[in-house]
Amino acid sequence: MDLKNAQIIVDNWINDHGVRYFNELTNMAQLTEEVGEVARIISRRYGEQSEKESDKNKDLGEELADVLFVVLCLANQTGVNLQDAFDKKLELKTNRDHDRHHSNEKLK
Repeated sequence: MDLKNAQIIVDNWINDHGVRYFNELTNMAQLTEEVGEVARIISRRYGEQSEKESDKNKDLGEELADVLFVVLCLANQTGVNLQDAFDKKLELKTNRDHDRHHSNEKLK
């Protein structure tokens, strides 16, 4: 599935199951909350913090999907075509960073 289709799927879901999109500020707060849940899992599972018993069954993939869902909502409600934006960003990063990381001594 590409990002354009993902945006359509989310829009259809909102129209079929949600009453409407939450406003942009609410969705921004939701995005922050979801990113926090991802950060909690990563810091405890892969970082130095110990994982609480209540966090051991948390699914990182599910939390990342929550982040993606809210990002797609924000793109839809603000008129952003994420496929175009992503393609443009990838081209920019490819041109800008092609040699940069290969010559970074810290990464060797």
